Amino acid sequence: MTQEGEASRRVALEALLRIEEGAYAHILVPQLLRQRHLADRDRALVTDFVYGTVRMQRALDHLLSAVASRPIDSLEPAVRNAVRLGAYQLLAGVPPHAAVGETVGVVATRARGFVNGVLRGLARHGPPWSLPNGDDPRSLAIRTSHPDWIVSLLVDAFGLDDARATLELDNEAPPVTLRVNPLRTTATDLLQELLAAGVDVQNGSLVPDALVLRRAGDIAALPAVAQGRATPQDQASQAIVALLDPRAGERVLDLASAPGGKATAAAERMADRGLVVAADLHPGRVRTVARAAQRLGLADAVQTIVADGRRPPVRDGAFDRVLLDAPCSGLGVLRRRPDARWRVQPQDVVDLAALQRALLTAAARTVAPGGRLVYAVCTLTPAETIEVDTWAAAHLPELVAQPTPGAPWRPHGRGAILLPSDARSDGMFVVVYERRVMEPEPELEPAAESEPEAESEWESARAPRPDPAGTPAPAPRPWSRVQ
Repeated sequence: MTQEGEASRRVALEALLRIEEGAYAHILVPQLLRQRHLADRDRALVTDFVYGTVRMQRALDHLLSAVASRPIDSLEPAVRNAVRLGAYQLLAGVPPHAAVGETVGVVATRARGFVNGVLRGLARHGPPWSLPNGDDPRSLAIRTSHPDWIVSLLVDAFGLDDARATLELDNEAPPVTLRVNPLRTTATDLLQELLAAGVDVQNGSLVPDALVLRRAGDIAALPAVAQGRATPQDQASQAIVALLDPRAGERVLDLASAPGGKATAAAERMADRGLVVAADLHPGRVRTVARAAQRLGLADAVQTIVADGRRPPVRDGAFDRVLLDAPCSGLGVLRRRPDARWRVQPQDVVDLAALQRALLTAAARTVAPGGRLVYAVCTLTPAETIEVDTWAAAHLPELVAQPTPGAPWRPHGRGAILLPSDARSDGMFVVVYERRVMEPEPELEPAAESEPEAESEWESARAPRPDPAGTPAPAPRPWSRVQ
């Protein structure tokens, strides 16, 4: 066993155990890599081993069940994750002596005989590996390593060919895509800088100014990212902000903004002239947005608030443009969040759709008449996409759907959808609305005069009082700065 091989597999096994206990892979793995002093090659191995093992968990368990003497689910967590880790390496083409020997070396002594026997038994069974070949939902689910319900949902919604393409792409490592900060550089200059540094990079196909990187290493350590000249953001997310189309001098509300990619992208497109209010429910996530704005030099334009998006503390009609990038089941980003496929359950989709309708109702009142509201979710379920818009058509008549973006987006109800295989990006659904001016309600007869009620603190803050000397008070901004 090599010292380097042991180090990468030991960190990978630790990560797999913590993910099984509830940690999120896309958060945990970067944290562990920052804490460990590993060579670049071993950092890449850890990322591949962890993400690959989690993605392919169902297929691995199917293969392991043929050679293990006990059900995989009945094994101790450390043993279960060790055999999965070794099995993934065999499927990925790692030579058996390394996949088996170096994985066995990082488990407890008492478990090494069992892990060694299972992995050597599996190594004798392939390649080729005996995974189901059929396209029935169960065979497809095992082969592509997804829950049955996700496979059935995608096949029903998009047909077998598109569903299979999405399921297969879910198991590929996604590229890193950079959004260029036009206030500090240009896409052409940054492209040349990255090429000169030996980075495999090309322009995006969905967003031409996006830069798509392969084998880029630690993204946070790239000078362009560290210096605020670029931000990691998938092309589909960049396209959503382009559809929002914020202009300099406007007021923009991002109702569910963390971690801040779209809010800061909006401020960049506005040339840092105007106001972007970035709201989120959780204080820690709001601080993440504020740090992103600070890194990009947008701390003045981007103002953060801690707020429940269902009850935003802003004036009705106060914003020219509103973005609702709603919490969702995330079925469009499964290759980026490999453990999500095992966490999300059908009932979650029902609950999230209810939340999305409530958020859309709140968002509708914040946009000014004639203003633009963009509803977007990085998922593919009908309940969270076209069904939310169908509900909006019946209950929010002031929202008028606008023309959908062209190819590779596909028309989907009154909105558009982008499957991961359409542009090799995240999957995304979007509807662009304009708020129309509604006929005013008939005025009621004035009631008898009574004592005025005391103003609440919020009413006092948002309803300016005249200056005692007679000079009108300035109208307040519709946000509260988080200190």
